[in-house]
Amino acid sequence: MALKADRIELLTDVSFFMNTVAERGGVASVSTGGSGVSMDDASAVVAYAGAVSGAKPVGVLLTDVVNLDLTRQHINWHKDEVQVGGKVTLLRNGQVTTNMIVSGATPTAGADAYVGADGKIGTSSTNAVKIGQFLSSKDADGYAKVSVNIA
Repeated sequence: MALKADRIELLTDVSFFMNTVAERGGVASVSTGGSGVSMDDASAVVAYAGAVSGAKPVGVLLTDVVNLDLTRQHINWHKDEVQVGGKVTLLRNGQVTTNMIVSGATPTAGADAYVGADGKIGTSSTNAVKIGQFLSSKDADGYAKVSVNIA
C-alpha cells in the first residue's frame, strides 16, 4: 500500500484515463492530452513518467490501477481499484502520506517535493517540476507526509 488513509483532498481531477497497472500514491504525468474538457476523451491519458526530464505532473494517483479478468472476479471498490484503461482520480491540491519516495531520498519537513522517475516523489530539483512540499521526514516504514499543490 503506497498511500495511507491520512489525507486531505481539496481538489481532485477525474478527467484522465490510465492504460498501465499502477499503485496509488505516486505522481501521474500527462502521457497524451485530450481536447477541450476531455471528460470522455480516451486520448487524455496519464502514466508514471519513466524519467524526470520532460515529466508533466498532473496529480497524485488516488486509485490502484489493476488488470483483472473481469469474467472471473470483480473490481474491489473498497480498495478504490480501477481497471486498466479506466478513469483515475488525481489529487491536484491537498495532503497525502505516501511511501512512493525516490530511493535514497531523505525528505525533511519544509523541503520542496519534486516529481521523480517512475512516479515517485523526490527532493532533487534537477530537471524536475515542483509538486509541493514535504511536511515530515520518512517514518520507520518509509512513509512521509506531502503537501501537494499542482497548479
